[in-house]
Amino acid sequence: MLLADNGWLRGQDPGQWRGRFLPPSYVPRRTRLEPDQRVVLVVGPRQSGKSTLIWRTLADRSIPALYLNCEEPSIRDWLRSPAGFLSEVEALASSARALFFEEIQRLPDAGLFLKGVVDRRSGLFLFATGSSSFDLEARVRESLAGRARRHLLLPFSLEELAPSGCGDNPLVREQGWGDLVRRSAIHGSYPGVVTAVDPDRELASLVESLILRDASDRFKIRNVGAFRKLMQLMASQVGNLVNNSEWASLCSVSNDTVADYAQILEDSHVIRLLRPYVGGKRAELTSAPKVYFVDNGIRNQLFGGFAPLETRPDRGPLLENLVFSELLKRMDPILDSLRYWRSKAGAEVDFVLDHRGSTAAIEVKASARRGTLSRSARSFIEAYEPSVFLVVCSDPEEQVLVGRSRVRHVPIGGLTAELDSFLL
Repeated sequence: MLLADNGWLRGQDPGQWRGRFLPPSYVPRRTRLEPDQRVVLVVGPRQSGKSTLIWRTLADRSIPALYLNCEEPSIRDWLRSPAGFLSEVEALASSARALFFEEIQRLPDAGLFLKGVVDRRSGLFLFATGSSSFDLEARVRESLAGRARRHLLLPFSLEELAPSGCGDNPLVREQGWGDLVRRSAIHGSYPGVVTAVDPDRELASLVESLILRDASDRFKIRNVGAFRKLMQLMASQVGNLVNNSEWASLCSVSNDTVADYAQILEDSHVIRLLRPYVGGKRAELTSAPKVYFVDNGIRNQLFGGFAPLETRPDRGPLLENLVFSELLKRMDPILDSLRYWRSKAGAEVDFVLDHRGSTAAIEVKASARRGTLSRSARSFIEAYEPSVFLVVCSDPEEQVLVGRSRVRHVPIGGLTAELDSFLL
């Protein structure tokens, strides 16, 4: 398997060999990888482009790499002793300047193994991918403290797919962004889906062969039917409060099983459970999370289908989920905190983003009249005076001052620029 995966060891041209791992067309990612003597660890859902990003980095720098697919039993058997492994690498592939470990979480002691490789200072650049935070957190994080740089790579952001060739014509530019938002709200932005001739079929394959296969093969879930039903329930209630007891009853499983399944889905980067923002200046919800999907296309494959955005009764939740996904892709998971806010009186703000002591609040409106601000927004502004309050809607951009808070009405296409300004 090692020789089959590393054609350059058999004399194949390194550039041609590396090309088999790269797609015909490459969309540049916002994430940049800078190899050094630490492990460059790229995590995220399956098929989000993790391997492509690493191969692109290696190709751009003309770095010969030994590829090690940790899903292969023979490779896992080899990767037991760091010292023995490095000695054999020197004998087998002395010209390699990098090691690329695919799906590193499949190693029983991934963290300790990588720690051993790093500490031996072989001079090799180290790259690794992982699809499950569940395994990586337990096996990698503690062992690699100070020895790894972790990058979360999710499906494409709107910015990465932004229309080119629109020039300076605002009408053309607006049309291009509108088309992109509509496509992303329905089919999401997984690389394979974005480039697919039949995105509906690609999403069906993604859900069946990856998410549900992982449920039975990797996580050993025996009741796959209940797991699927829970995913469909979550998809039908995107943006709503989690109700484990109701879902458990509908899936005919225990509350604990629902919680376990939800944790697996979150650790596999399929969903996120968004916790409430608690500032203590109002009577607020303090514990119940809301559920969102990392990708709109996965959500629609599970529930809702692929009808055009303009005709859908769930247009509001879809746009809200799309904004959530954009926030997730833009924020720093270490420096930033993303929450929702809801008072016990019923006032609610969709998202509250904290960054280095500053607060931005975001409200998503499928339809909003220019110049209007909801009671919920005013209640939050009065209580917490956020630096900026963004109303994401389809109306033209507008800015007003409410108290000491800057209130901006922006389209989804303008969200990235606003976030860049806030997160500086």
